[in-house]
Amino acid sequence: MICRLLAATALLLAAIPADAAKTLIVNANGYTMDSAGNLRRFSTLFVGDDGKVLAIMPRGTVEPKLVAGDFRLDAKGRTLIPGLIDAHGHIMALGLQLRSLDLTATTSLADAQTKIAAYAAKDTSAGWIRGGGWNQVSWGLGRMPTAAELDAAYAARPVWLSRVDGHAGWANTAALKVAGITKATKDPAGGRILRDAAGNPTGVLIDAAMDLVEKAAPPPSAGEREKALEAALAHLASVGLTGVHDMGSSAEDWALFRTFGDEGRLTLRITAYAAGMPAMEAISPLRPTPWLYNGRLKLQGIKLMADGALGSRGAWLLKPYSDEPGTRGLQFLDDAKMKNLFSRANYLGYQVAVHAIGDAANRQALDAFTEIRPAYSDKFRNRIEHAQVIDPADIPRFAELNIIASVQPTHATSDKAMAADRLGEARLTGAYAWATLRKAGVKLALGSDFPVEPANPFYGLHAAVTRQDRQNQPPGGWRPEDALTLQQAFAGFTTDAAWAGGQDGKAGQLTEGSFADFLLLDRDPFTIGPAELPQVVVEETWLDGKRVYVKPAK
Repeated sequence: MICRLLAATALLLAAIPADAAKTLIVNANGYTMDSAGNLRRFSTLFVGDDGKVLAIMPRGTVEPKLVAGDFRLDAKGRTLIPGLIDAHGHIMALGLQLRSLDLTATTSLADAQTKIAAYAAKDTSAGWIRGGGWNQVSWGLGRMPTAAELDAAYAARPVWLSRVDGHAGWANTAALKVAGITKATKDPAGGRILRDAAGNPTGVLIDAAMDLVEKAAPPPSAGEREKALEAALAHLASVGLTGVHDMGSSAEDWALFRTFGDEGRLTLRITAYAAGMPAMEAISPLRPTPWLYNGRLKLQGIKLMADGALGSRGAWLLKPYSDEPGTRGLQFLDDAKMKNLFSRANYLGYQVAVHAIGDAANRQALDAFTEIRPAYSDKFRNRIEHAQVIDPADIPRFAELNIIASVQPTHATSDKAMAADRLGEARLTGAYAWATLRKAGVKLALGSDFPVEPANPFYGLHAAVTRQDRQNQPPGGWRPEDALTLQQAFAGFTTDAAWAGGQDGKAGQLTEGSFADFLLLDRDPFTIGPAELPQVVVEETWLDGKRVYVKPAK
């Protein structure tokens, strides 16, 4: 699939408008959000030679005059919308997953073992086998898998597979041996080695404990990373994303983004958030970078981690897990360190984006923002990533502190059964509570957390408005009182996401002076039934008024 996308992109070179040419799209079924949050309709889109919108015009308007070299496209009634923005994704992780062992579609442990064995049989290299996407919940396993079960699939070489949420890893015996993990190995701060009754490691490592294996595993080569970014960009364009907030960019990631930008290969607007202070110091230690490559790359903020994930019981809760009363999850930062990190980030001009899933982690983050607010006000548009489980008493604090809730709708539809088990019914009141947050005056930015979830934003729109998975379950939606309207969800993937990343008025909309980033679709998402949203197909993706993707012919 990736090869087809790359080949199709290459064929566009002869069909795109010249760099110094205007572009006119006519006969479109156009939609955009304006700066006031209203949905506007139009039929004609006129783009200047600088890649920015000159005007949108209703049906019946006289066409602007073009000159030789300008480009005119008859949309033939197809729906045209702004390019969509994912407010929380992991670009390099997606690219590497696209090129490695992918277990996201596996439905049981046996299914995963079969796929692992088949992949290992085809892998002729002598190195580690890497991959991820496994989910013991969707397997119906009722526990974490073990090294012995991974050995049963393949034992000859080290195998290291990340859980779908990236907060746990599954190692075979060979990998544990190379990493030196034994009964005597202690749990690191912010992490946990799962053990049997005798204290022996069972093969799964949670959060910070994953570093014990990561340090022993060889990293991807420079060439493999380049191919991974190429694959990720092609995939993201194919699903209609023209912007991504990259959560956790390393210095190595940044250097590769810059290389692609220098070579004119950056077909996405990347709002980067450094993977903690060390990455920020390596990339731009004094201040955020300016926008580079005509608004395609900026180091905007710093990604910090307050806790782990709900699926691996690393999310930090105020009260113990309902299905494991002996733990409340993992606290990654003490109060003083969190406050100091927030303060330092804002002092340097960086936006804070803090991962907080559990209600204890969300409360701790809100407390820290409260303490630094007198010094740094609201200009940094600080944000909490996931804001997944919140004590209802803390929901109004998001609005009081002007904290953005960066949420991922497909997490709710994927997590619904697991969340009820982990939390119990009482704590679900403040979980995945998008409409409740919005009614409280909280600004939402929507994303997917790819590759934890599929990057396709139409899956996110569907989950946001139906609270159902892609099999349209459960009937009526899971906790439907917190569903969003389609217009609210559309804003979350366009204007609101742009605002959260500091590109308001420039990206996520098609108004005079904004970037001409847009999609041509096979159907109208505003007139079809909500259940049909996941079937929307992106036929073309444009960035700066130039095609970067066309759906390959069958």
